[in-house]
Amino acid sequence: MELSENLKSSYANQYENSNTYQWRNTGAKYKAFNILDLSKKISFKNVLEVGAGEGSILEWLSKWNFSENLHAIEISESGIESIKGKHIPHLKEVLLFDGYQIPYPDNFFDLIICSHVLEHVEHERILLREISRVSKFQIFEVPIDFSFYVDKKLKHFLSYGHINIYTPGLFRFLLQSENYTVLDDITYFYDEEIFNLIYKHNRIGKAIQKLKNNFIKIIPYLSGIKPNSYAVLTKKSNDKLSIF
Repeated sequence: MELSENLKSSYANQYENSNTYQWRNTGAKYKAFNILDLSKKISFKNVLEVGAGEGSILEWLSKWNFSENLHAIEISESGIESIKGKHIPHLKEVLLFDGYQIPYPDNFFDLIICSHVLEHVEHERILLREISRVSKFQIFEVPIDFSFYVDKKLKHFLSYGHINIYTPGLFRFLLQSENYTVLDDITYFYDEEIFNLIYKHNRIGKAIQKLKNNFIKIIPYLSGIKPNSYAVLTKKSNDKLSIF
């Protein structure tokens, strides 16, 4: 299984634009916060980030001494170069990979991090099975793009490369049907710092979105459907996969 050529080429130079540094770095900080929160009861000696982008999450985790053995794999050549250029202290290895085959032995990693990746993946179940093969625990995070009229926003989401749309429940269904056990989760709503970046030139849009978020937060049922993103800690099951 390989990436389609148009997808591969679209990500090859994804991280050459330095104008997005503040957005990526700030967003990565809060993704890293979620990773710390989910793993506060467990320590991980050997950690891999699948789809590490330009390395901002790993940079934050290294700064906070999350693990002494960090590894990264990424499909984008420009991402690989950016990661190497950061000289992240606890990062042991950075590899270019084909999007599906992880070049490590079974159960090699205590933890795999896969943050804001699966929404971009053409064959997400294939990648999930490979992640399960090489790891004991996993932390996933995905954006929650779902709305009842999401099909009206097709061009918008495709412009970000989001080809898979989730709710927290749909994402748990995907993971559990692939023999992952959900141990803990976070329904994440944007911090003020993120709001300021997204709506830098749109005060009205910011105010409306904050009102929506505050309304959703006070109703537990809605909070479980439409946060801004959803992060989950899982452990793989040793049961044989059986979809039918």
